[in-house]
Amino acid sequence: MLATILIIVYIIIGLIIVVSLLLNGVRPSKTLAWLLAIFTIPIGGVLLYLLLGRNRRKSKLFSLQRDLWERNYPPDGTDTVKISEYNKKISNLIYKTSKCPVTEHNKLTVLKDGRNTFESIFEALESAKEHIHLQYYIYEDGILAEKLLEIFERKVAENVTIRVLYDGIGSYSLSREYLNRLRKCNVEVAQFLPFRFGKFLSSLNYRNHRKIIVVDNKIGFIGGINISDKYLKGDPHLGKWHDTHLRIEGEAVDYLNGLFITDWYLASNKKVDTAPFQIKKTEKKETPMQIVPSGPDDDFAAIEQVYFSIMNNAKEYVYITNPYVIPNHAILQSMQTAALSGVDVRLLMSSSTDIKLVDWCVRSYYESYLKAGIKVYLYPDGFLHSKVMLCDDKIASIGTANLDNRSLQQNYEANAIVYDATLCKQMKTDFLQDCSKSIMLDDYQIFSNRPWTHKLIEGTAKLLSPIL
Repeated sequence: MLATILIIVYIIIGLIIVVSLLLNGVRPSKTLAWLLAIFTIPIGGVLLYLLLGRNRRKSKLFSLQRDLWERNYPPDGTDTVKISEYNKKISNLIYKTSKCPVTEHNKLTVLKDGRNTFESIFEALESAKEHIHLQYYIYEDGILAEKLLEIFERKVAENVTIRVLYDGIGSYSLSREYLNRLRKCNVEVAQFLPFRFGKFLSSLNYRNHRKIIVVDNKIGFIGGINISDKYLKGDPHLGKWHDTHLRIEGEAVDYLNGLFITDWYLASNKKVDTAPFQIKKTEKKETPMQIVPSGPDDDFAAIEQVYFSIMNNAKEYVYITNPYVIPNHAILQSMQTAALSGVDVRLLMSSSTDIKLVDWCVRSYYESYLKAGIKVYLYPDGFLHSKVMLCDDKIASIGTANLDNRSLQQNYEANAIVYDATLCKQMKTDFLQDCSKSIMLDDYQIFSNRPWTHKLIEGTAKLLSPIL
C-alpha cells in the first residue's frame, strides 16, 4: 500500500514538472530528456531536475535594477556614440538585452597573465581615495590574498570603503580565518549564494563567475583571472596558467560598478548609495566599448547572443581563445556556418584542462570542427584560461564567459565588447603568436581514425555537456 502511494505521489510530481516544462517554453528535445530522466530514474530524476533543469529566466532568482544602467544615459543611449555600421547590430543587441550603451571616453590596457595583471591591480588599489569594489568567483588563500589584505588594511585607515564579494562555491576553500581578518579591518564582506543545505537545490547550479574590480568608479578590471596563486607559481599538473584581463579607465567603469552593486545587493541584501559615484571620463574620446552582463534570470542569454551574432556577421576571421569550448547547437552551428562560408575560424585551447571529464567533453567536438574547416590549435605550455573572441579587426570580446552551457545559461558572467581596430590588431598578433607555439589539428581524416576507445570516452563525456 505504501509503495503504491509513493508511486502515485512520484507520478504527480512528474506531471507537475512536465506542465512546468511546457509552460516555460523549453525546447522539445530538452523536455523529452527530462521526461526520460524523471520516469526512468526513481527519485534521482526529480532531484536532478530541481538541481539542474529549472528555467531561471521564467522563475527569476533576482531582477536587475535597470535604473542602475539608465540613470546617466537617455533611453536612446546607443545613438549618442557614433560607431560603424558593421558594429551597429552588435551594439544594438547589447543595449536591448542589458541597457548598457556604447561609451567612448575610455582608455583600455590589455593585460596578459597573472604577474602583469596583479601589478596593475595593486597599483590601482593603492590609488583609491573613495571606494574599492572587488568581486571574484575564485578567491583563495595565499600570496595574492595576503597582498590584498595588506592593501585593504592601509586603505581602510585612509577612510576608503572596501567591499569584497566572493562566490560561495568557487571560493569554498577560502578560510574562515582570512575572512575574519578582512572583517576585523572593517572590510565589508559578502558571499554569493553560499553552500547551505536549505538552499542546496535552488542555488548550487547558479554561480557568480564574474571577476570585477572597481576603484573610485574611475578604474575597472574585468577578465578571466581569479585571485589564485596559480597565476604566480603555476600548477603542479598543468604548469603555468595563462590568461587575459582588461584594465578600463573611463565611463564604462560605471557599468562594471553597477554590476557589482546589483550582485552585492543580492548577496548581502544591502543597498549601496550610488549618489556619490560620478562617472570619470577621460579627457578625450578614445575607445568605444560596451559592458555586456548575462545571468540565469535575465530575459535573454545576452552573452550567448553576442557570441552568436559576432560569428554570424564575420566576413574575414573569427579567432577564439577559450579553455572550455563545449558549444550548444546554436554556437556550434554558427562556428561551422562561418567556416564553411569561407571565414577563417580558429580555436585556441589548452592541450589539457584542469578537469579530466571536461577535457574529454571538449575533445568530443574536435571532429565536428575539423570537418567544417575550423582550425584547432592546442596550446602545450601550461593552462590557457583566457576568454577572448576577435573578429575582422573590428570587435574584441574579453571577459569571464566560457563557450559552454554553464557560462552561457547558468552563471552570472560579464564581458567587455570593444570596437577598436588598433586593439583588435594588437590582440590578433598575440593570438597568432600563441598559435605558432601550439599543436595544430588540421587533418580531419587522421583525427577521425583515432582509437575507438577514445571516441567512446568522448561520447560518454559529451552526454554531460549540458551541465558542464
